[in-house]
Amino acid sequence: MLPESPEQRLSQRWQLPAAAELDPELTDLGLSEPLLALLHRRGFSTRGAIEALLNPAEAPEAKAHFPDLPKAVKRLQQACKRGEDLAICGDYDADGMTSTALLIGVLRQLGAQPRAAIPSRQDDGYGLNAAMVERLAAEGVRLLVTVDNGVSAREALERAEALGLEVIVTDHHTLPQQMPPLLALVHPACTPEGSPYRGLAGVGLAFVVARSLAQASRSKQAMAMAMDLFCIGTIADMAPLEGVNRRWLMDGLPRLKHSTLPGLQALQQVAGLDDAPIDATTVGFQLAPRINAVGRLGDPTLVVELLTTEDQEQALELARACENLNRQRRELCDAIEAEARALTDADGQQRSPFLLLAQGHWHHGVIGIVAARLVEQFGCPVALLASEGDGRMRASVRAPKGFAVDAALQQCSDLLERHGGHPAAGGFTVRAEQVSALHERLNGLAQRWRDEAESPGVAPEALLRLDQLGRSFWQQLQRLEPFGIGNPTPLFWSSCCTISQQRELRGGHLQLTLRQGDATARAIAWRWQGETTLPKEVDVAYHLRLNRWQGDERLQLAAIRPSTRDALVLQRQNRSYWVERDGEQLVIRNAQGEELRGQRAENSTGALCVDHPHGEHPYVKALVLDAARALGMAA
Repeated sequence: MLPESPEQRLSQRWQLPAAAELDPELTDLGLSEPLLALLHRRGFSTRGAIEALLNPAEAPEAKAHFPDLPKAVKRLQQACKRGEDLAICGDYDADGMTSTALLIGVLRQLGAQPRAAIPSRQDDGYGLNAAMVERLAAEGVRLLVTVDNGVSAREALERAEALGLEVIVTDHHTLPQQMPPLLALVHPACTPEGSPYRGLAGVGLAFVVARSLAQASRSKQAMAMAMDLFCIGTIADMAPLEGVNRRWLMDGLPRLKHSTLPGLQALQQVAGLDDAPIDATTVGFQLAPRINAVGRLGDPTLVVELLTTEDQEQALELARACENLNRQRRELCDAIEAEARALTDADGQQRSPFLLLAQGHWHHGVIGIVAARLVEQFGCPVALLASEGDGRMRASVRAPKGFAVDAALQQCSDLLERHGGHPAAGGFTVRAEQVSALHERLNGLAQRWRDEAESPGVAPEALLRLDQLGRSFWQQLQRLEPFGIGNPTPLFWSSCCTISQQRELRGGHLQLTLRQGDATARAIAWRWQGETTLPKEVDVAYHLRLNRWQGDERLQLAAIRPSTRDALVLQRQNRSYWVERDGEQLVIRNAQGEELRGQRAENSTGALCVDHPHGEHPYVKALVLDAARALGMAA
C-alpha cells in the first residue's frame, strides 16, 4: 500500500525482517544468500521444503479427492457419446469466462454440443438464476454444468429439478448450510483436509473435470487447450499459487506463448506481446485485464468465442473487440478516479476513515478497480457507489489488509438490501436515503480498526546489493516463480544508494538512476503524486522486474527513505541500542555504554563474527543480525 503523498512515503515505518541464520549446506541448491534468506523467512528453511517449492509434487489422482467427480465425468461422457446439447453456466469475471470456454472447448472436441449461458452483469447479477434455467429448458437443454458459481443458486437449482434438468455444480465459493438439489458437486471444500486441490479457483475445478474427461478419451489436444485456459483463469482470479495450482502453472506457463488456441495468439498480438515471454506477471497485467474488461463493459460470450474459435481471422477480430473494451475500461477508470480524487480533495484534512463516494453516472463495471486504486493512495477502506435506478445505489468496496469488508457489511446488513464479499473486497445495494446512515456506521467501524490496528508499514524481505543484480540472480529468482497469492513477488531492499538522476514521467511516475559503489540501477516509482525533494542518499524497497524491450532489470519502487548509513537507534524487546558502522565492522552499544563489535566472516552464509563473551547467545546473535540488516550489512 502506498501513502498518498511523496512526503508520507519518505516517512513510512520500515519493518525489517527477523533474523535468518542459514544452513551453509543449502548453498548447493544454486540459490544466493538473499534468496535463501527470503525463503527462510517464508517458512522454507530446510532442504526438503525448498526442493518441494522449486519442484512441487505431481497432482494426485483427482477422483480420490473429489467424491462426486466420477459421477460428473460419467454423465458428461454420456453427453459426448450422444452429441447432446448442454449448457455451461458461467460468470462474467475472468475466472468464469475462462472456465466456460475451457469446458466448451473440451466438450466440443469430445463430441458434445455445449453452449455458453452467462448472466448479464447489468441485468441479471451474479450466477445462475431461475429465468436462465427456464429459458434453457424451453430450448431443449437437459444438462447444465455450472462453473465458478452454483452452490448458492438454490432457487435456480430447485427450478431445474422441477423441470427435469440435471445439474453438475463446479464452484469454489462458500458452501451453504443446506445443499440445493444437484446431480454432482465438484468443490474444494469436499476434498480431504490438506488436499493440494483446496486452493483451486473455478477454472481449476473446470480443469479437473476436463482433464478427467480428456484422459479417459486419450485426447492430448483437449488436454493442451484446457491447460492453457487453466493458466489464464487461475492467475486472473488471483488464486493461491500453492498445491496443484503451482504444479500445473509451472507445467503450463512455459507453453502458453506457443498455445495452439488462435484466440490466445490473437490476444497476445493486440497486447503487443509478440516477442515477449509469457509469465504470471504478463498474464496478470497484460492478458487478464483485456479479458476482464469484456465482462465489465460488454458481453462475456465474446471472450468465450475468442477462446474457443478455431478461425484465426475471427480470433483477431474478437481480440480487437476485447482491446477496444479494455481501452474504454482504462478511460472510464481514469475519469472516475479523477472525479473521486476531486471529491476527496474537497474534504481537505477532514477526510473520513471510511471513504464513501457516490455519483449516479459512474459505471458499475469499473468502480471496483477505482476503489482499489484509492485504497492504495489513501490507505483506508473505500466504497464507490453508482446508481442502480429506482432509488437504489450499487457499490463496490475495497479495503487494506486487516479491515474485513465482509464482516463490516454484515454489521450494516439492516441498512442494506443486498451485500456479499470476502475480507478484502465486497459489494452491496442500498437505498439512497440510507447512504448517510450507512456511511456513519462504516466510519465508526473504520475508526475503531484504525485505532486498534498497527500500520504494517514497509516490510522488505531480503537485502540486495545493486552489484548482485544480474543475469545469474534473475535466473535464480525465476526458479521461485510463479508469483501471486500465497507466493508473493519478493520485496527486496538496498541501502545507501545515491540518486544520480531523477526524472518525472508522464502520468505522475518518477524515474530514478541509483548508484551504489560502482553499480547502478534504474528504478520506477509508479503514481508518485506531487513534487518532493529526495535525499541524496536513500534506502529503497522494490520489486524486481525485467524490462522486456531492453533486457535489463528494473527496480519497481515500493518505498524510499533517507539512508541509515551512519547510525541508528534499534528498538528490541523494549530496549534501545545505538548502532553504527565503523569501516567494515558493526558497532552496537546499549544504554549502559557496553559495546560489542561484529564483522562478516569470510565464506559464510548470513553469519557475523562477534567479539563479545556472550557472542553465541541466541539473543545477541539475533540482535547483531537485526543491526547488520538495518545498516545494510547482511541479507
